Amino acid sequence: MTDILKIENLKKYFNTPKGLLHAVDDVNFTIKEGETLGLVGESGCGKSTIGRLVLRLLEATSGSVEFDGKDILNLSKKEMVGMRSDMQIIFQDPFSSLNPRMSVSEIIGEPLIIHNKVKKSSDLPEAVKNLMDRVGLANRLINSYPHELDGGRRQRIGIARALALEPKFIVADEPVSALDVSIQAQILNLMQDLQDEFDLTYLFITHDLSVVKHFSDNIAVMYLGQLVEKAPKKELFENPMHPYTEALLSAIPVPSLKAKRERILLKGEISSPINPKPGCRFASRCPYAFDKCTQSDPKLVETKKDHFVACYKINS
Repeated sequence: MTDILKIENLKKYFNTPKGLLHAVDDVNFTIKEGETLGLVGESGCGKSTIGRLVLRLLEATSGSVEFDGKDILNLSKKEMVGMRSDMQIIFQDPFSSLNPRMSVSEIIGEPLIIHNKVKKSSDLPEAVKNLMDRVGLANRLINSYPHELDGGRRQRIGIARALALEPKFIVADEPVSALDVSIQAQILNLMQDLQDEFDLTYLFITHDLSVVKHFSDNIAVMYLGQLVEKAPKKELFENPMHPYTEALLSAIPVPSLKAKRERILLKGEISSPINPKPGCRFASRCPYAFDKCTQSDPKLVETKKDHFVACYKINS
C-alpha cells in the first residue's frame, strides 16, 4: 500500500500575550491508503490542531502536508476547493457542528450542491436518501432538525455529510467522545463498515485508548505538541517504550476484579508549551530523566521495525 498522507516537520505556533505557544512542534508521520492512524494524548496536547492543519482549516507555521502526492500547503484557495472532495472531517460535537436552521436533507445535500455532484436538482433528494441509508438514518427523519434528534443520529448526519463527496481520507476528531457508550459502539462499527466498503483512510483523534485499540491499525502518542511514540497497535500495547505511553496504558481500567495492574502515577510540573525550553517536554514528570533530557529535544527514532520512539532512555 502507498502512503496517502505524509507529514514532515509540521509546526503550528500561536502568538499569546506571554509568548509563542508551540501547539504542534516538528511532527512527522505517514498514513497508508486504507489504514487508520489513531492519534492519542491528553487534552491540550495538539491532536485536534494537527487534524485541522492536515485539512488546512488552520494554516501551518511551517512544514509540509503531502496528500496523494501533492503538498497541499502550497496550493491556492481555488486549488484547495478541488481537494476538499477528497479530504473531509467528522467533528467531535455532533450538535454544534450542524447548522440548527437547516434540516437533515439540507445539511447532507449542501456539499453535493456546492461541489456540483448532482447534475439536476431533481436528483438531489434521491442522493440524500442514499447517503442516509448508508449511515443508518431512517427516511422519516429527512425533514427533521438537529435539535429534534439524539447525539447518535446527529453524528450519523455528520458522517453522511463527510461521505457525500466520496472522499479518500477523513479526519475523525473524537467522533464518539460526546456519545453514550452503547452509541459509541454503533458509530465505531458504522465507521469501520464504511471504511471497508469505500476503502477510506482515517486519522482517528481520541484520548480513549480502549477505543483506539479497537479501531486503529497504528497508534501515535502525542505529548505537548510532539509525537513521543508511534507503532502498530498490537506492538504498542504489548511493548510500550516511552515512559509517557507506559503511564497512559497503566490508566486503562481492567474489567476484572482479579486482574492486577500497577498504576503509574506521574508527578512533577507539566512543562509550559509557551516558549518551551530545550529538552524533552516530558522530562519534568519522567522518573527516568537525566541531564541530557533537559538539554536537547529527543528525535523520533525507529528502534524496532515500524516502532518509533522519542526518548533518550531508549535511544541513548
